[in-house]
Amino acid sequence: MTMTGKSLEALDAVVWEELATGNSVDSADDVSRALRRLALAGAEATEEDCYPLYSLVTKEGRETPSATSVTLPFVVALAGDPAMSTGVRVELVELLVALQAPALVGFDWTGARALLADPEPAVRREALPLAGGIVRLLERWQVETDPTVRIPLLLALGEAVAAASGEAGRGDEVDEARTVLTELVDGDDPAFRVAAVHAWAQFDRDLPVRQLDHLIEVYSEAALRPRFEEVWYTPGVEGPWTREDLVRSTAWKLAHDPDAEIRFAVRLAEAADRTGDAALCREALDVSWRLLTERRSAEAALLPLAGGLLTSPDGAVRLRAANILAVLGPAAARYADRLAALLDDDSADAYLDGTVEEIARWALARIGDPRALPGLIEQLRAQEEEQGRGYCNADPRRPDVTDVLVPLQAHADVLLPTMREAIREGGARGGATRAFLEVLEAWGQDALPALPDLLPLLADTWTSVHVLRILRGLGPAAAWAAPALSTCEVLDSPGNHALVAGTAEYIVSDRAARLRLVGDAVMTASEPWYGPIDTLGDFGADAAPYAARVRFAMENSTHWTRLTAAATLWSITGRAEPSMRVLEEFVLPIADGGDGFHLFRETLQALIRMGEISPAIRAALLTVRQSDRRLCTDGGYPMIVRDKELRALVDQALAGRTL
Repeated sequence: MTMTGKSLEALDAVVWEELATGNSVDSADDVSRALRRLALAGAEATEEDCYPLYSLVTKEGRETPSATSVTLPFVVALAGDPAMSTGVRVELVELLVALQAPALVGFDWTGARALLADPEPAVRREALPLAGGIVRLLERWQVETDPTVRIPLLLALGEAVAAASGEAGRGDEVDEARTVLTELVDGDDPAFRVAAVHAWAQFDRDLPVRQLDHLIEVYSEAALRPRFEEVWYTPGVEGPWTREDLVRSTAWKLAHDPDAEIRFAVRLAEAADRTGDAALCREALDVSWRLLTERRSAEAALLPLAGGLLTSPDGAVRLRAANILAVLGPAAARYADRLAALLDDDSADAYLDGTVEEIARWALARIGDPRALPGLIEQLRAQEEEQGRGYCNADPRRPDVTDVLVPLQAHADVLLPTMREAIREGGARGGATRAFLEVLEAWGQDALPALPDLLPLLADTWTSVHVLRILRGLGPAAAWAAPALSTCEVLDSPGNHALVAGTAEYIVSDRAARLRLVGDAVMTASEPWYGPIDTLGDFGADAAPYAARVRFAMENSTHWTRLTAAATLWSITGRAEPSMRVLEEFVLPIADGGDGFHLFRETLQALIRMGEISPAIRAALLTVRQSDRRLCTDGGYPMIVRDKELRALVDQALAGRTL
């Protein structure tokens, strides 16, 4: 039995036990058995039968497995065997592409490259990365007639030109390839013209910018949409590319020119809205969302676009538009009436989290419109009690409860009764209870009316620590609740037990006693940075007896503890130095592109309390304020919301006096 010139006897003649693969799961004997199984199964073989052969692929930073070069001729033979199914042959060609490793440069790839002329278009297409340069690709271009192969052939030409440009002795072939692409860029076939633009962009990234009008025209022509799925295939990708896939890919090719990229997305969405092309409008808005999460400069163009699309007949478009307006916050106030009209719109998208109604209510809340308040707590409770909710962090989604409610503290009197009811009904293990407790902790004294509903939660380890933190924040106002602490159940650890005891003393003591309590905890901690140094800052100059301990912690710690100790030392001494030099450590790196945004936030808050900044910090904050990037790395809506929060703090810090 033969595999296009390779016999099973030749397979048996290999001493497989002396060879190694690239992992500990598949042995060389497994590779031999896989090859035999493929050869014997013929047309009945499956793609899964090929999977053990992937153990031959060289992993980055490792040597090529010894079995690879021995196995390659058999893989080439099977890939070229017409008795095998097309799907298996395509899988084997994909494997050959993966097997091209530096250690195999001496292997004779003639047989593999013969697959470029295989009768099956799918095999020819998958074999394009085996061409090995511009010359063979140009040879194929002259004879290839199948458009599903010609498209990826063009893209491969662009990649090869990019790799060869500037290399000595390659000028003629590069020029010939450029001529082919130039003719198509200016040609009449829309799909091939787009392909030529994509190919050219690999060595001239500004061409898509120059072709922007044409690209928008082609993508906006609904009649052309099926054409892309008919002809646009690429190696390693199962199935055709859709028009929407290509819109996304084109946007990435414009990323070096932010203005062009946002113009592309906005103009596509506007054109799609005019023609009722909902699929294109959704894709353009998805591109817009990505740009909005990456750059502040996208906001001005997307605000009116999203506002106009709130009335789109397509629910998925309205959902995306509402998400954009929600994260823009008060800037979207001009569209408040349109958002309010969507509070009974239950439209959704199969791939996104939330309904139009839910996001519209959040948008109104971000604006500060009281029409967001009725039903808000019930909506958030239902959201938290859902089972199996899933989403992609980068995509638009329903916000976390704290992101909705913490900024609404001014409306606590309206929201608190329904929140208390939800806590009573849900109990300690209620799906929304812990989220509501985090809100109450952030609200501080405004949480006091809810205390009777919180005390029963002390008896459950799921919620007790959250309630303790709320009590600490309330301080003496919660003194009457001290007896309830005898019911407190916490997970067994010294820190938790100390928190219970400390809270009991903290809420019943006067200011002087509370200072002694906190100071003793700092002084007796096994290491000073283990104590509640941040709480000492609440006592200002009265905490002077503990200043040396705080300074020691600042000088002998890093990260959050060093920052906290520096801020506390200033609150005790009232002197900018040496605290200001420490605070610079958490500001200056942000101006240089750093991403320590959590500590940056706390530093800004400390600087605002101090009311003064150093010249170095002022210069850094001015750089940060002018930057276009988002001051967040969390993905999705937090990229915009956190960025806006931090930039507001930057402005407040810059209002301080320069030392």
